[in-house]
Amino acid sequence: MHELALMESIVAAVDERIRPARAARVRLQVGRLAGVMPDALQFCFDVCAQGTGLEGAALEIDEIAGRGSCRQCGRDLPMSTFLDACPCGSLEIDLIAGQELRVKDVEVQ
Repeated sequence: MHELALMESIVAAVDERIRPARAARVRLQVGRLAGVMPDALQFCFDVCAQGTGLEGAALEIDEIAGRGSCRQCGRDLPMSTFLDACPCGSLEIDLIAGQELRVKDVEVQ
């Protein structure tokens, strides 16, 4: 489960940045095409936060939908996989959104 390693890294980075303050809330943005399970991140958060400035903080995860732009016709389209085709039939799609994995903000006490 790579989500555990990801959450360990996120907690460590946030803790280092906010020290000596304590976090009340951490908000992440996770793209649906990022290859990360938000439920697994949520599950790992409390364990990873123990003994840090994030212990007891709430974790909010905002999921970002996949979106692409067709190179053939210029249409913006929703994407649920990397193999989605444009309604025009083209597979030449540039990913615009959906691979995010970032800390959006941290509310400190």
